[in-house]
Amino acid sequence: MADLIVSTLTQGLIYALLSYGVYITYSVLDFPDLTVDSSFPLGAAVTAILLLQGVNPWVTLLCAAGAGAIAGLCTGLIHVKLKVRDLLAGIITMTALSSINLVLAGSNVTVERAVDTIFTSPLTMTLFGDLSLTTRKLILSLVLAVVIKLLLDLYFRTKSGLLLRATGDNGTLVTTLAQNKGNMKILGVVIANALVALCGAVVCQEQRSYSAVMGIGQVVFGLATVIIGISLIRFFTRSKAAQGLRKVPVLRVLATPKGTMAVLLGSIIYKFCVQIAINAGLPANMLKFITAALFLVVLVIAGRRGEEIIHA
Repeated sequence: MADLIVSTLTQGLIYALLSYGVYITYSVLDFPDLTVDSSFPLGAAVTAILLLQGVNPWVTLLCAAGAGAIAGLCTGLIHVKLKVRDLLAGIITMTALSSINLVLAGSNVTVERAVDTIFTSPLTMTLFGDLSLTTRKLILSLVLAVVIKLLLDLYFRTKSGLLLRATGDNGTLVTTLAQNKGNMKILGVVIANALVALCGAVVCQEQRSYSAVMGIGQVVFGLATVIIGISLIRFFTRSKAAQGLRKVPVLRVLATPKGTMAVLLGSIIYKFCVQIAINAGLPANMLKFITAALFLVVLVIAGRRGEEIIHA
């Protein structure tokens, strides 16, 4: 049971990287980006191929993020420069990437046990060699999730980050500040898909496999984690217990701003919900059905349309 809890927690932390990306597009930018369903396996495909070529596993993460950034750039350019609606722009890129992923890595790739990943690399073994593989996965996943969260928090405090947030809330304001809101949209979609592809890369290294269909339903997962997280943070910040916890320096840093903390918690909670459903007897091949059903339940419990919740 302990191993199952640790494994589920690890999955939640890894997929928080994807949730960060979805949060940027749907919540910050108000951009319904479906590129996610293909940029996720794109990151995994690039990682799998590079690992088999003997590339350092940490370097493959950067390459995967770069590939995702290019995918996001294509979506942004199609929308901003070619004047295609945001939803259709994402669909076009998603469809094109489906073929590109197949050309890069085929339908399935397995990374052999002899190939090092970030969880078995010399650097990791030097630092955490005495720990089990499961524990190493948990520690590295936690480090990645927290570091990316803190970097995003820092970015959102910069001029560029503030303009990015303003683009989704009030594009006219950005224009009056002599800034190009189209370029800010492109930047946001690039960052979001880089994070999504990075998540796909980590998942590939954690599972030692890539599948062309592994991205199906990732948008639904990301939206659900954002909604769950935002609802939870709202409840948490309004409670009396939260006032005492916010006095703890570490918790105060992690909980600010609330958006990134919300999706981090939402990702973990959602993964545990899926795992509970599977342990209750639902077959594993019904995973996507479970994901969709949980998303519907989240929307119903929230009592409002998902779009309103996300942009609240």
